[in-house]
Amino acid sequence: MQLSNERYDQIKWFVTTFLPALSTLIAGMATLLGWPNGTLMVGIITLFTTFLGSIMNISTSSYEGDGQLIVDTSNPDKDIYSIAIDDYPSVLANKNTVMLKVKHAEEEPWQ
Repeated sequence: MQLSNERYDQIKWFVTTFLPALSTLIAGMATLLGWPNGTLMVGIITLFTTFLGSIMNISTSSYEGDGQLIVDTSNPDKDIYSIAIDDYPSVLANKNTVMLKVKHAEEEPWQ
């Protein structure tokens, strides 16, 4: 299953901002109000946050990106950088973020 950039950003915000803030809020309220299961609730939220964060990291590392930044350092006088994109430029123009994998020209031929 592939998520849109917008959906991924929403999930990322939920995991990296909302859940840790909720955990902190519950920990503070449990302490101040004497809730008996505050540590249990915070522990469950933390485990859930860690699980989702791990899944997101796997998703991010397996994302192929939108193209490649090709770095050619074979000329001692100057480095040459070029971009090979996998889609039409108009598709990239509609995105908020573009991700390029870095490929060194001397390592292997590019695809």
